[in-house]
Amino acid sequence: MTARTGRPTLAVVGATGAVGSVMLQILSQHADIWGEIRLIASPRSAGRKLSVRGEEVEVVALDEEALSGVDVAMFDVPDEVALRWAPVAAAAGAVVVDNSGAFRMDPEVPLVVPEVNPHAARVRPRGIIANPHCTTLSMIVPLGALHAEFGLSELVVSSYQAVSGAGRAGIDTLRQQLSLVAGTELGTSPGDVRRAVGDNTGPFPEPVALNVVPWAGSLREDGWSSEEMKIRDESRKVLGLPRLRVAVTCVRVPVVTAHALTVHARFEDEVTVDRARDILATAPGVVLFDDPAAGEFPTPADVVGTDPTWVGRVRRCLDDPTALELFVCGDNLRKGSALNTAQIAELVAAEWAAS
Repeated sequence: MTARTGRPTLAVVGATGAVGSVMLQILSQHADIWGEIRLIASPRSAGRKLSVRGEEVEVVALDEEALSGVDVAMFDVPDEVALRWAPVAAAAGAVVVDNSGAFRMDPEVPLVVPEVNPHAARVRPRGIIANPHCTTLSMIVPLGALHAEFGLSELVVSSYQAVSGAGRAGIDTLRQQLSLVAGTELGTSPGDVRRAVGDNTGPFPEPVALNVVPWAGSLREDGWSSEEMKIRDESRKVLGLPRLRVAVTCVRVPVVTAHALTVHARFEDEVTVDRARDILATAPGVVLFDDPAAGEFPTPADVVGTDPTWVGRVRRCLDDPTALELFVCGDNLRKGSALNTAQIAELVAAEWAAS
């Protein structure tokens, strides 16, 4: 990165999307470390004005000129757009922080969670840093803290993923389906919800209202889904455990925003609940909310719109003194996407300021 005077110029590429709008909120809420903030989107969105840091900024179309003079570029765009334009931005001198899946498993692109592996952000041969998938990010911060103490050896996860993980289409589909089933007796006989919903399943293979769908992503080898493979592969890369045993089942649930997961984590050493709770209570980016006797445990309805990963139901496995059971929740649009991207960009800005 070329040393410059003043504060770094930031580009938000994909500023008009659902995650982009959360990025702008976060930029307005965090310490103001940036010089110019340039908002970039597709040509059809050019000319729109969006608010960031209390100012109205006009959106410009994504092209080489828009990326010229940018020091850090946060990308929230489809994979094919990132594949084309992230290298262009990097060649123009920007450090790219990419929220798509285009570069996550590229061995020359670090996959970074600032609370877990901030050092990885400094080694970026292609000038690109990748942001993990939203479901991975919903659990990886507390797992990283526990791994540092006990040494993670195996992970079994079931996800309960909000429909916003499938974008605006997912949210619209759920709301449309809810309007069709509200005030009815549906859900009491086989197929009645599907008949009411008809073909209106949107990005999901089955109705999601009054239902759970044990599928997210696209089909991969041996019946696994792409989202399940992302959690496995990304957890290994972020934690630096290339042989970590991981089994995942992804489930879509009728929640708008905030993913939840049940986690069975097995460690190299024997664990105690008291020590695990101490670690989780003091880990940056984690809130321990765990008192079942008082009805206290995290749920998506309570954590939506917040930044931390919330952890509850902390138990030692009844049959294995080296394993813990956890329930975790996190807002998939904040820490799961926009916040982690912004935190990585802030790491790079700190390097920029020190150069």
